[in-house]
Amino acid sequence: MIPFNKPYCSGRELSYIAEVCRSTTMSGNGEFTKLCHGFFEKRYGFKKALLCTSGTDALEMCAMLCNLNAGDEVIVPSYTFVSTALAFLRERAVVRFADSGRENPNVTLETIEPLINERTKVICVVHYAGVACDMDGIMALAREHNLIVVEDAAHSIDSYYKGKPLGSIGHLAAFSFHETKNISSGEGGMLAINDERFVRRSEILWEKGTNRAEFYRGAVNKYGWCDMGSSFLPSEFNAAFLWAQLEQLDDIQRKRKHIWEMYDKGLRGKTGRGIEVMPELPDYATNNAHMYYLLCPSLEERTRFMSYLKNRGIQTTFHYLPLHSSVYYKDKHDGRILSECDRYSDTLVRLPLFYELTDMEVEKIIRTIREYA
Repeated sequence: MIPFNKPYCSGRELSYIAEVCRSTTMSGNGEFTKLCHGFFEKRYGFKKALLCTSGTDALEMCAMLCNLNAGDEVIVPSYTFVSTALAFLRERAVVRFADSGRENPNVTLETIEPLINERTKVICVVHYAGVACDMDGIMALAREHNLIVVEDAAHSIDSYYKGKPLGSIGHLAAFSFHETKNISSGEGGMLAINDERFVRRSEILWEKGTNRAEFYRGAVNKYGWCDMGSSFLPSEFNAAFLWAQLEQLDDIQRKRKHIWEMYDKGLRGKTGRGIEVMPELPDYATNNAHMYYLLCPSLEERTRFMSYLKNRGIQTTFHYLPLHSSVYYKDKHDGRILSECDRYSDTLVRLPLFYELTDMEVEKIIRTIREYA
């Protein structure tokens, strides 16, 4: 069976973890954490980067930094992972789900703007498959209504919008380093802060509500409890693993893009039975090869298609179920029909894409899809 995903190790992870074992700091915010922070801040221009134990934790920090009150509204895509919405619900906000666009699963200005009212405080966008939303339009909308923009950049490492790194455009951003992402620490994430007003408080939230980070830098002579917070920072073992991946980021991206381009060359314009390949990238977006997906004409056709591939040794998977009609939220949703979100949920199929996938395996997948279609 060709698996859907296989986590990649660069070869240095174990040696760096051994260094942590020999060091005096294992609990977090040590040398490997600082190396990772410096890498992200220098390469992508974030004002502040803070590693977290997961992308979910990074989103929860974003929500806390937004300083929401009960009844404040946050606009969130319905076609996303539950963590995107859950982070704001924990802060007692009301989530208003936005539909996807026709061209790709991202939210659009047309699906966001009608949801804005006097209670709206935050727009949270998801760059699905690492493909950018229309950030100029979204940021202009936010300025007009004095809103905070959070980028859920879980898919988006090393992807760009008009030359700007994703995660560097909104006021706050959350990344994921789960094992299914381009680079991984097994489970991990990162908060990126791009607005100076959030920098100091982010460190306090990160360190369990204390100003311990300032104390370790020598900025204060003692530290204490200052605010809300939690134990968001990961151990040095996670940071060491991630650093080994960051050292190989360009090589990882080169290989993933090679696989993505093989799929695109082999499938675009060459399928039948109503199967569509991943949409063309917008002019303003780049491709970070996080994902290659197809769209089937119906749920029934997708079920047949995925079974056909599985029976021939190829594991594929669908993706998100609509949050607005989930068991937890359907009674809280305002009743709007989100037809594009439902369409992607019923018809989208993700193909295997990981560093160790060979050209021969990619060719087999392409050949099998074309035989079916």
